[in-house]
Amino acid sequence: MFLNDSDLQAIWLTVRLAGIVTLILLLLGTPIAWWLARSKAWWKGPVSAVVAMPLVLPPSVLGFYLLLAMGPNGPVGQFTTALGIGLLPFTFWGLVIGSVFYSLPFMVQPLQTAFESIGERPLEVAATLRASPLDAFFTVAVPLAKPGFLTASILTFAHTVGEFGVVLMIGGNIPGVTRVASVQIYDHVEALEYMQAHRLSAVMLVFSFVVLLALYAWRPKPAKGA
Repeated sequence: MFLNDSDLQAIWLTVRLAGIVTLILLLLGTPIAWWLARSKAWWKGPVSAVVAMPLVLPPSVLGFYLLLAMGPNGPVGQFTTALGIGLLPFTFWGLVIGSVFYSLPFMVQPLQTAFESIGERPLEVAATLRASPLDAFFTVAVPLAKPGFLTASILTFAHTVGEFGVVLMIGGNIPGVTRVASVQIYDHVEALEYMQAHRLSAVMLVFSFVVLLALYAWRPKPAKGA
């Protein structure tokens, strides 16, 4: 068999994680991107820096502080314990929270660029037609920013699939719970199972190529003279 049951389980867990994180970030990242694209507040710069920080911050650093925050003595851990949920580290939903933070800029930045490219004119026209700001957002801004939504979703999904440091810090290595594909490859290499590592790595390599190919193939071409 090309991939064993453990590999297939890790792939399914990875796809599930990436899908959930992408959906969550579509809900959370869209208003953030819209505000960053429209706001002229002085604190727009610090907010932009916080959103982009996972791009330059070592994954182990982000994972470490999230682990402390969600641990028994952290504010998030105490809150979830009080709610009866329990602690989130070394659980699937702990991975989701960590991945949401780590993939945030891959959702927000493409959306912010798409919203900024719309300009003021379409929204001003909508306002003259008595459209509320919310109506203008859903009927004007969102349709015009569809390429940005597509790019942001693909990049977020692909980036979450390729995570390693953050998921290992927060989730550990629990089969069927937190052992995603990147951790599974690490396990194969650590156990000197190079053939299994090669097979799973080849699957991830093909996936990465297909994702990038789709991203560049679907990117709209600029109009002549633009």
